[in-house]
Amino acid sequence: MKRILACALLLTSTIATHAAVDPNFYIFLCLGQSNMEGNAKIEPQDLVGIDNRFQMMAAVDNNRLGRKKGEWYTAVPPLCRENTGLTPVDYFGRTMVEHLPKNIRVGVINVAVSGCHIETFMHEYVDDYVKTRAPQWMKNMLKAYNDKPYDRLVEIARKAQEAGVIKGILLHQGESNTGDETWPEKVDSVYNRLLTDLHLKANDVPLLAGEVVRADGRGKCISMNSIIDALPETIHTAHVISSEGCTSGPDDIHFDAEGYRELGRRYAYKMLSLLGYSVFKPVAIPSDAVVASTVIPNNEFPKLDAARRGYFRLYAPSAKSVKVDICGKKYDMKRDEKGFWTGVTKPLVVGFHYYFFWVDGAQVTDPASETFFGYGRQASGIEVPEGPEGDYYRPQLDVAKGQVRSLQYYSSSANAWRRALVYTPAAYENDRKRYPVLYLQHGMGEDETGWSRQGLMQNIMDNLIAKGEAVPMIVVMESGDVKAPFRGGSNDAGRSTYGASFYNVLLNDLIPTIDRTFRTKSDRDHRAMAGLSWGGHQTFDVVFTHLDKFSYAGAFSGAIFGLDINKTYNGIFTRPNEVNSKLHYLFLGCGTAEDMGTAKLVDDLRKAGVKVDSFVSEGTAHEWLTWRRCLKVFATKLFK
Repeated sequence: MKRILACALLLTSTIATHAAVDPNFYIFLCLGQSNMEGNAKIEPQDLVGIDNRFQMMAAVDNNRLGRKKGEWYTAVPPLCRENTGLTPVDYFGRTMVEHLPKNIRVGVINVAVSGCHIETFMHEYVDDYVKTRAPQWMKNMLKAYNDKPYDRLVEIARKAQEAGVIKGILLHQGESNTGDETWPEKVDSVYNRLLTDLHLKANDVPLLAGEVVRADGRGKCISMNSIIDALPETIHTAHVISSEGCTSGPDDIHFDAEGYRELGRRYAYKMLSLLGYSVFKPVAIPSDAVVASTVIPNNEFPKLDAARRGYFRLYAPSAKSVKVDICGKKYDMKRDEKGFWTGVTKPLVVGFHYYFFWVDGAQVTDPASETFFGYGRQASGIEVPEGPEGDYYRPQLDVAKGQVRSLQYYSSSANAWRRALVYTPAAYENDRKRYPVLYLQHGMGEDETGWSRQGLMQNIMDNLIAKGEAVPMIVVMESGDVKAPFRGGSNDAGRSTYGASFYNVLLNDLIPTIDRTFRTKSDRDHRAMAGLSWGGHQTFDVVFTHLDKFSYAGAFSGAIFGLDINKTYNGIFTRPNEVNSKLHYLFLGCGTAEDMGTAKLVDDLRKAGVKVDSFVSEGTAHEWLTWRRCLKVFATKLFK
């Protein structure tokens, strides 16, 4: 009877033990040397926000944290030994529980020894390694595992199997075996012994091996990566985790804290995909997509496809959210396992467009794109090409090229040195003629480079002059004191102070400097002014209070608000004969997709008897393509 009772109790105990194994408790074994052990300082952010679904089983006692070997704890670092640092395992586990269903827990066991060779984990070599090859500074680390790290890993793993299921093995080792072509076979030996000793199947327990520090090619052990990358040729269930872009410490051997975080995430993303959880849905790039002309050479993005959809990419491994902001819309971007975010837009309108990235709420420029001054700061820009109809603003091989020069001059009115960009036509270098001058202003939040860089003014002028459609002329572009955005106050024509400080500079300093420095025709009949948006506002403010100095005026999507035909500019528009006799040509243009009040202003001026020519750019908004088209029309009417 006692024997039957004993058997019954044993059976009950066995059933209870098996019942304690939670199939939703995923356990991962982690081994290697210092980069798995954790070499970076643990920072405050690493100690908070740790889900209690992420557990670690202590492989050694940790008196400082009150941990006992073989017990489970919430995975607050350090996860290896008492004096180790941040490890990829920290953010491997965090990322796993972030993306796994809430009923799944993750447990890790980390047995790693700084500086050790792979032989430290090989049963047949470890005794000799500890006695003859291990340096003195490694002795205490090995002693923590009774000089047998592999045996300790198996011991703790067997205990962990009483609670959950081993789902994978993470390895980061190789620095001490750099150049060892037999390393894959040695890893295979360790891996297969673990599978055997823990009764695991390779197809159920993949091996993830991380590359060593790259440091943009400076990594001290970087040559080992080619050997690590070949590991799947030896172990069919092995997967290599790239270290590309993972930042490193000053020794170029160990990752820094952010490097460990990113490498850990990459281990997790690969493991999640192997477990069947789709963290990333890659953005498909069609074969007809081509690199945009505004890309900095040797970069592959942004791209544009035949439907004019834009494809943008940014490397931001620590970001939680990235968006591309273009043409008034924000598009969510998707991350891949290496930390690259990719996004695609709806079809974009042809022409030049500013854009930004929003990274966790912060607006940044694209490091792969040329930047242009707009929105009161440097902004990324992309050119969405037109067809042959856009050739008027493209450089042509058979057209003589003018020059855009940078002119530094002193303004007594502003008591400061200033800069203007000055276009001179191709013939200017080869003759002694004098030329008429167009003062051409940009818009709010832009600067003197806008017309030459975003507007491609020089190409427009070169092409028009070459065809005989425009008179050769000098074009002057200045910042206009509107680089900083408008910050309130009146914005009515003739009353706004925004940008008004430029008026005295223009009249008293810039025009005299241009006439002294260049061969100009300096009378009013050969002087014009035009501007886009707020530059159009400035043009009206200056020209219609100084008709003794200008005889041509143009506003492209002009921000000419609050103009009272009867009162503004001392009621000049109530005297249409004076305006028409002094102003040889007045031009107003806009796009069909914007509303700057241009059509009403044209109508009001005409009703007042003022002669004004108008132009509408089909399908464009408040953007550079509208203004390029306006300049093309306006320039052909000047000085004839």
